[in-house]
Amino acid sequence: MNSGIIQLDILQFSTVYVLLILVLAIMKYAKIDQSKLLFVASLRMSIQLYLAGLVLTYVFGNPHPLFVVAYLVAMVIFASHRILKQNQRLNKAFRRRIVMAIAGCGTLILVFFVTLVVRTDFFNPQYTISLGGMIFGNSMTAVNLGLKAFTQNLDQERAKSETLLNAGIEPKAILMPHVKNGLEMAFIPTLNSMLNMGIIALPGMMTGQILSGTLPLTAIMYQIAIMISIATSVTLTAFVALYWGYPTLISQRKQITWYQHEQ
Repeated sequence: MNSGIIQLDILQFSTVYVLLILVLAIMKYAKIDQSKLLFVASLRMSIQLYLAGLVLTYVFGNPHPLFVVAYLVAMVIFASHRILKQNQRLNKAFRRRIVMAIAGCGTLILVFFVTLVVRTDFFNPQYTISLGGMIFGNSMTAVNLGLKAFTQNLDQERAKSETLLNAGIEPKAILMPHVKNGLEMAFIPTLNSMLNMGIIALPGMMTGQILSGTLPLTAIMYQIAIMISIATSVTLTAFVALYWGYPTLISQRKQITWYQHEQ
């Protein structure tokens, strides 16, 4: 098996951007006014990944525990910022618990995977940073989906919830169905992705390893291991964020404080 990956020069790499013309053409034909978003997203993605590549090249060439910790902290900060930016109505206590859930649960699963599954030094940047990106990134998406479902359900059924409160129903009993719905929405996409892997699609991590010359069976074992770890991190993080966060919406007077300004 070929042990090396074909290197791309600038011209080869730039050719892929031609595909965006097709995306733009479809948008124009369907009268979807998102061409600016397409341009911004493509440009932002390219710049961010290029800068990340420069940083990782330096970190991999100069491995040090501080660099690994700093990169993981940056991941947590970025993921938390994205979540909090889209959930500004939640009270401060709820938002703090979301950040702690992202940081704590993601780090716990990452430590388990790197030290017990791969059995390498946790401060090995090649593994910890690469795997950490997948774990924190998927957890961020899951928590966002869960919180979106949770808050939308609260908004849609606010009148019903207030009626139940006036009837003497405990706030916990009113909020719990919304929490469970949010949790389900958080991990269902990951489970669906696991169902389709191997037959409908070859996942990114496995494809990258095969392209770099790794034996397919080794790549498969890594992919299965990381997907189970991602599924666990997604479920655990969403569970902690929602189940630990929803009590902050209950006031001392046993009322539901729906939005931050109602605190």
